[in-house]
Amino acid sequence: MATAAAALALVCGLAATGCGGVASEGGPRAGAGVGAVGVVLPTTTPFWRAYDAAIPPQAKAHGVKALPTVNSNSDIDKQLSDIHTLLVQRVKGLVVAPVDSAAIRPGLRAAEEEGVPVVAVDAVPDSGKIAMAVRADNRAFGRKACHYLGNAVKTGKVVQIQGDLASVNGRERTDSFSTCMAKNYPRIKVLNIPAAWQAGKAGAGLEALYNVNPEIKGIYLQAGGAYLVPTLSILERHNALFPVGDPRHITIVANDGIPQELDAIRKGEIDATVSQPVDLYAKYAMSYIKKAMRGQTFSPGPTDHGSTIVRLPNGLLEDQLPAPMVTKRNVNSPSLWGNRL
Repeated sequence: MATAAAALALVCGLAATGCGGVASEGGPRAGAGVGAVGVVLPTTTPFWRAYDAAIPPQAKAHGVKALPTVNSNSDIDKQLSDIHTLLVQRVKGLVVAPVDSAAIRPGLRAAEEEGVPVVAVDAVPDSGKIAMAVRADNRAFGRKACHYLGNAVKTGKVVQIQGDLASVNGRERTDSFSTCMAKNYPRIKVLNIPAAWQAGKAGAGLEALYNVNPEIKGIYLQAGGAYLVPTLSILERHNALFPVGDPRHITIVANDGIPQELDAIRKGEIDATVSQPVDLYAKYAMSYIKKAMRGQTFSPGPTDHGSTIVRLPNGLLEDQLPAPMVTKRNVNSPSLWGNRL
């Protein structure tokens, strides 16, 4: 059976080449500023369900006709097929959260062939043409987790439950965390669990690792939405879930900022999380796709909403939205999206 990538190549007439840059003016559909927008999610977790729920009101607020979202269920072939289906439906714009930063390229090329601008959300493609990537600084996620755990643990073993290394998010969080630990906390040993954003892999990996290393002192969850529940369940099963302040407490830092993480901070089960601005992902995805459909292009520099657009080494543009660290000190702040659901 042909893969979705092959189907895209056959049906959409993909070009042999094509690479990064901002959305260009002109093209068969650019400049219209009207028509339907397809929104493609990568998977189903509490984080992405919150993003999904934020799309309709943000689309309405920006005057964008967003079709019902489609979910790729962590399958890049399905994601490419979803993109093809939306192009066949003659959408005028695409908002895509890539499952695989490299393998998404045929879908981006197909959209470019059809003159359909694309805004990437949460993960930036390795190559291909997009108008903008709406994202936070994932390297900063890893550094923040590193310093929090490093200052709390000082010495011993910590666990890093990694995301999918096929995703730029997983690569950047892993690289920045590991590099920071090696440079600043040489007395800490990092034990890695490849989990690919999947709760089952995170749970099985932590179970196996804990059986051999019951003396672990800290855990970094690269995706609290997927990894929080299995992590707490396994620690509880091993009678190792002690509250913050107890000398036996295992320090836990997460990424996402979902309500469940905030509740876990309040209960003293985990120490901190980095709140990814899922509400702003939806808001500015709709804003950028509307402008891109009108043929507008963008440039590096500060924005009017407290962030900075940067040009990445691959030539693509990324709006790096702020992602605050959440601890017991600020966990009840009404500014956190996880407190507004």
